[in-house]
Amino acid sequence: MRLAALLGPTDRLPRRLAQLLAGLVLYGWSMAMMVRSRLGLDPWDVFHYGLARHVPLTFGQVTIAVGAVVLLAWIPLRQRPGIGTLLNILVIGIAADLGLSVMASPHGLLGRRVLLVGGIVLNGLAGGLYVGAHLGPGPRDGLWVALTRRYHLSVRLVRTVIELTVLGVGWLMGGVVGVGTVLYALSIGHLNQFFLARLEVRTQEAEPAPVVAETCSETIQ
Repeated sequence: MRLAALLGPTDRLPRRLAQLLAGLVLYGWSMAMMVRSRLGLDPWDVFHYGLARHVPLTFGQVTIAVGAVVLLAWIPLRQRPGIGTLLNILVIGIAADLGLSVMASPHGLLGRRVLLVGGIVLNGLAGGLYVGAHLGPGPRDGLWVALTRRYHLSVRLVRTVIELTVLGVGWLMGGVVGVGTVLYALSIGHLNQFFLARLEVRTQEAEPAPVVAETCSETIQ
């Protein structure tokens, strides 16, 4: 695949690349914060954490491996990756492992709650940064985007089925489900929309970011 196809629109590219990388690093760090809170993870991270308990890989390495496998599912769906898609697979997992290596779980419940809420808010900010860079969706986001476009299905239906499936499988494997899981589900759509509206980099050729489009049309979260 040619570099031009991965990069997409080239206007304001340095700013967009810097914003993409910042968003991905912060996203991985926010995942580590939620893991260390021990109060529940988002559905995909419940799956990552549960799988990591059964394979000789770290949490971040599992995140990378799952992202790569999900990306393979794009091929029959004819969804094209961007440079942001490929960096998403690598950077988030590395940043998550780095965060877990330097971050300890607080002993008191108050500290764990602060870590959880901070992790969710930071996750929303990070999502606004990397999605707003218009350099390609993450592999998991691209999966539901491709399915909804190819089969003309409801975004709400596809996302709900995918996330409930990975949540259930992850929970059965020992992933952490708790109040943080519910809080994340109720708040992340609003947080993404809030930050994306302020951080999206406008380009001449890029389509509106999918989080804004889906939230406005179907009020998913």
